[in-house]
Amino acid sequence: RDLVRSRGLGDVYKRQQVYIIMRKVNYDKFPSTKISGTILRGWNDIHTLLMECFKSRKVLAVELYAGVREDEVINELKSLSPTLLINTRDLMKPENEIKEMTERFMTKDVLFGYVTNLSLKDYFDAGKLEVARKQVAANDRVIVVGSGAAMIAQAEATLVYVDMARWEIQQRFRAHEVKALGVDNREDAVSLQYKRGYFNDWRVLDKYKEGLFDKADFWLDTHIANDPRMIDRETFFKGIEETIKTPFRVVPFFDPAPWGGQWMKEVCGLNPEKENYGWCFDCVPEENSLYFEVNGVRFELPSVDLVLLKSRELLGEPVEARFGKDFPIRFDFLDTVGGGNLSVQVHPTTQFIRENFGMYYTQDESYYLLDAKEGASVYLGLKNGINKDDMIRDLREAQKGEIVFDTEKYVNKLPAKKHDHYLIPGGTVHCSGSEALVLEISSTPNLFTFKLWDWQRLGLDGKPRPINVERGKEVIDWKRNTEYVKEYLANHFTQIAEGEGWSEERTGLHPNEFIETRRHWFSKSVTHHTNNSVNVLNLVEGEEVVVESPTSAFKPFVVHYAETFIVPASVGEYTITPCGKSVGKECGTIKAYVRF
Repeated sequence: RDLVRSRGLGDVYKRQQVYIIMRKVNYDKFPSTKISGTILRGWNDIHTLLMECFKSRKVLAVELYAGVREDEVINELKSLSPTLLINTRDLMKPENEIKEMTERFMTKDVLFGYVTNLSLKDYFDAGKLEVARKQVAANDRVIVVGSGAAMIAQAEATLVYVDMARWEIQQRFRAHEVKALGVDNREDAVSLQYKRGYFNDWRVLDKYKEGLFDKADFWLDTHIANDPRMIDRETFFKGIEETIKTPFRVVPFFDPAPWGGQWMKEVCGLNPEKENYGWCFDCVPEENSLYFEVNGVRFELPSVDLVLLKSRELLGEPVEARFGKDFPIRFDFLDTVGGGNLSVQVHPTTQFIRENFGMYYTQDESYYLLDAKEGASVYLGLKNGINKDDMIRDLREAQKGEIVFDTEKYVNKLPAKKHDHYLIPGGTVHCSGSEALVLEISSTPNLFTFKLWDWQRLGLDGKPRPINVERGKEVIDWKRNTEYVKEYLANHFTQIAEGEGWSEERTGLHPNEFIETRRHWFSKSVTHHTNNSVNVLNLVEGEEVVVESPTSAFKPFVVHYAETFIVPASVGEYTITPCGKSVGKECGTIKAYVRF
């Protein structure tokens, strides 16, 4: 409100309040790349095609990403009446050996492991592999199914890849229904299942999958139980090529939280019967899905496939040179409107995360206030003159339940309003208070939060969430105090440029962070350049805008309020213009890219 008033738009703000309340939901929860191609839906049609494949190749290799419901796939393959069916799990080393082999990456910690250096071949018993290959060579109509199927089937096989997005895998962890790579860990705590996936299995399988993109004949989507969809290689690559040459969105997913709020229910059109939604992950390509809409039928695949296949076009050559095939920018929502405070927390420094977890950059971040209700606040940095030994002592005693931690004795509590931007480099104690809708703009590592205090609250599973005071004290930057926050972290806006109907502001991030953010206010068309870096944007004000190419290199791309979208580095120049109900009104975007 104060920002609007300072810009001489008080009357517009009053009208905008009414406009927001009356806004019709237009947030697209199912964005897709629309293409024509070959797609089969349902097991019957898939069976028919695979039977035809046996006429030209005697072996069918069906690769499974970890997290696929193996029983469903294997039972359907048995109906093809193979003379021999080999499950690759039967060719792997004994489970106790695999656990021993991966122990150094899993560690003894409840949450954190160490990044693996294993490859898929390390999981297999060499003797069993050799026997299986001889069996394959001696039989007709052979099916090899499981992770590593192509290693056994060799070149003379029809190759089907059954892929799986990490977000869906996490839902299956919660249901305790899928096995890990070489290990049946269905009875483990969800946090341990996730840890094995994050630090080990997903990295092993993504590295292996990179070698199969050009070899797979078909891609099979089993995200929805008993409703499979299958596309051929040509359709798969057509979807990839169409996506990379235009702005696009990954499929957002929403999740409840112990502190979750009510804002996203209304704005994003979510189920009002749910108790709350705390998270929306709408730009985490390692975990989100992509949709190809093939002849009107949705086909779901992990968005990380696009990163693996098109890293240079997507990220830009300088960004790829720095981050490899990691997508370095993350956008997500934290909804505390009608909810509670997030946990008081701190993210590790680069040195700490490198030495302890094998990651080469840390989770620096920022809070952009997409919305804020009365009483909204952000906790950021430490108060001047506190005694760090007293604070750590109080955190330890609070962790044991002996006292209630007095957060405001040690941490700055700042009143927050819509369109504020708070910068949070690693080592800074922070959390969002209630009554805020935070657009979290951060570097990608998404596991490395050291919770210091959780307000005497239980997790959604009814158990206390893990607290990491001992790790936190190793990374807290005690110089990030009240004066530092005012000077460097809270609402440092600088106007960069302006023209007729538009202006550009720099809003961050902190010099320690590799992400640059720019905010544009505009009522007319404004020109952007990717400048050799992937751009990630969110429409933070306005009903809808259209993203266009000055050379018509891609079709006009419409974006609605609160939607995050990605512009590949290879797009180069593009424009954003108010459209629909936003014509004649001021709109706003926040853009993030990698600074050089």
